[in-house]
Amino acid sequence: MPTLIVLGLGIFALLLLGGLLARYLRLWLQSYASSAGIGLFDLVAMSFKKVNPTVIVRSKIMAVQAGLGDSTGITRQALEAHYLAGGRVPLVVQALIAANKAKIKELDFKLATAIDLAGRNVREAVQTSVYPKVIDCPGKNSGRESLDAVAKNGIQLKVRARVTVRTNLNQLIGGATEETIIARVGEGIVSAIGSAEKHTDVLENPDMISKTVLARRLDSNTAFEIVSIDIADIDVGANIGARLQADQAEADTRVARANAEGRRAMAVAKEQEMIAGIEESRAALVESEAEVPRAIADSLASGGLGILDYYKLRNLQADTDMRRTIAGSNTPGATAAHQ
Repeated sequence: MPTLIVLGLGIFALLLLGGLLARYLRLWLQSYASSAGIGLFDLVAMSFKKVNPTVIVRSKIMAVQAGLGDSTGITRQALEAHYLAGGRVPLVVQALIAANKAKIKELDFKLATAIDLAGRNVREAVQTSVYPKVIDCPGKNSGRESLDAVAKNGIQLKVRARVTVRTNLNQLIGGATEETIIARVGEGIVSAIGSAEKHTDVLENPDMISKTVLARRLDSNTAFEIVSIDIADIDVGANIGARLQADQAEADTRVARANAEGRRAMAVAKEQEMIAGIEESRAALVESEAEVPRAIADSLASGGLGILDYYKLRNLQADTDMRRTIAGSNTPGATAAHQ
């Protein structure tokens, strides 16, 4: 019985050893042949840590073959830690190899892993740092074909520019993206054209836009460094100044018309008010004239007015009416007022 137990344990040990060899022997041989320094027990421990040993071994072999040993920070423990943190280990190693070949000294393993964990493609960042990238301004997704700006003489210019940038690895984490570069360059182009006295100055020297924009250090606090700004095309647009002047003249005309209409309405109201005053005075005059016969009758009855005096008064009144009639027939306005 004890012999069977020992035999069973031996068979189990052989099976376990065979399973371990079948799973890890190939990786261990690869590591040993390339001097990666990852032992068989390290591979077994990775399984318990839920680390993919294939990813770690191949990444370590790539680093060693490229001349990046433990002295550069690319150790087995560092690779495992980055893998457990959710990083893309092969991508980081490939980026470090590319940076080493391109002699980009500012990128080390710590910075590369930080960039990778921040969600940026560190390999693409190294490629952009080696081979500058060209950004169209305005952007292709903006829906605009050109940047429109107006010179001081009122002429509109339509500009298309190309911005050559390369990655600033030290500011890649937390730095602004391409959209910020496009916005800043667009703002600088509009400002440069707007400060020109005449649009012909810009057409004669398009590089004045590039020099003005580059002098403003638009790439500060961004993930890129602007290499150059090239004006791809400039077209002359509309005469915005003349259009604004025409619109202003039309607006002034409307204001003048409104003011004249107001004054006319005030004059009509004043005229109606004066006509009402004349009618009121005429009514008072008629009322006063109605009192005259009564006063004459009272004077005749009291003896204060004689019959000769009365006839003289009547003659005077008839003469006055005649003069008024003659004056009214010669002056149409007076006749109308009298009526």
